[in-house]
Amino acid sequence: MNSNEHLREAEQALLQIFSGIDAQVKHNLTKVLKAFRYHRVGAHHFAGVSGYGHDDLGRETLDKVFAEVMGAEAAVVRVQFVSGTHAIACALFGVLRPGDEILAVAGSPYDTLEEVIGLRGEDQGSLIEFGIRYRQLELTAQGTVDWQALSSAIGQNTSLVLIQRSCGYSWRPSLSIAEIEKVIYLVKQQNPNTICFVDNCYGEFIETKEPTSVGADLMAGSLIKNPGGTIVNAGGYVAGRADLVEKAACRLTAPGIGSYGGATFDQNRLLFQGLFLAPQMVGEAMKGTHLTGYVFDKLGYPVNPAPLTPRRDVIQAIKLGSKEKLIAFCKAIQQNSPIGSYLDPEPAEMPGYESHVVMAGGTFIEGSTLEFSADGPLREPYVVYCQGGTHWTHVAIALEAAIDAVGSA
Repeated sequence: MNSNEHLREAEQALLQIFSGIDAQVKHNLTKVLKAFRYHRVGAHHFAGVSGYGHDDLGRETLDKVFAEVMGAEAAVVRVQFVSGTHAIACALFGVLRPGDEILAVAGSPYDTLEEVIGLRGEDQGSLIEFGIRYRQLELTAQGTVDWQALSSAIGQNTSLVLIQRSCGYSWRPSLSIAEIEKVIYLVKQQNPNTICFVDNCYGEFIETKEPTSVGADLMAGSLIKNPGGTIVNAGGYVAGRADLVEKAACRLTAPGIGSYGGATFDQNRLLFQGLFLAPQMVGEAMKGTHLTGYVFDKLGYPVNPAPLTPRRDVIQAIKLGSKEKLIAFCKAIQQNSPIGSYLDPEPAEMPGYESHVVMAGGTFIEGSTLEFSADGPLREPYVVYCQGGTHWTHVAIALEAAIDAVGSA
């Protein structure tokens, strides 16, 4: 069977799943439209202000719309957040104080958070260097949250629980909203004052609810991932309890300024439009992950998540097993990208990552992972992580080349 035939078989097998994703897109888009309508979003909200950014009506309205869509009390949506990691760091530094303890409940955090916490690097002003203690609960042998350990893990000094929704660069199932809700329930039973914080990167609009609508106190993410709809130039968000959101904003700007400052550099229209497009773009990315997982499972490769199972983020991992196949896969994706198709991805150091990373990212927005991309750390077992996709048909075209490049397992 050639690559085209593999793709045709997958498309037929996934018709019902694709239809279900379309229904979910409609549900989430209805939620977005309701928030736009309630807050009377109009063209006058697209104009920005300069300088300090005071009294920016568009920015203030976007914060309210975003909070409503996410089921949160408040939100700050800012182009000044450099990345999702930056938004997460502002949230953690904003709400934690020396002597506090942070507990990660889903195993090791994503690579870029290791230096924020202080697990790698030194003299950079990490949380640990500021006297904040860190613990983590290891995952079970099956890669799931250790519910038994969690049920007695929260102490009086456990100020914050870190819940990483996406698998990141680890071979585990990403967390569902139901599982996040269960984590929060178990934590609050032991200590109602412990802040439940969710790293929501790659997870927005994957389901019909967000972590803040099932009890999370705070969450953060990137606008060049799901909620930016593939058109936002840069930025991130923090959403949740109003007092905690303001503390995070004070770390982004300064105490006393908080959420009241920050020019939007004439980006308001893109921020609103990106949020409007986000449910549809996430739906297309989910279809792409289903297609990728189905095809490479048939070729004999271990895949995560498994074929035909519900998606919990916009990432599909494939265990390719060799450095050569990892690089060949990424080259095939790059050659079928709209931007930089003539480039050959090469393994290189990347800021915040422990290992060399090979990355195919021919995207219109640099680093956008809601647009179709593929990358992986150059370490065993040589897993490639496929992310995003503005339309599943583009993913299908790129996969034909990837199948030809790496062949069967």
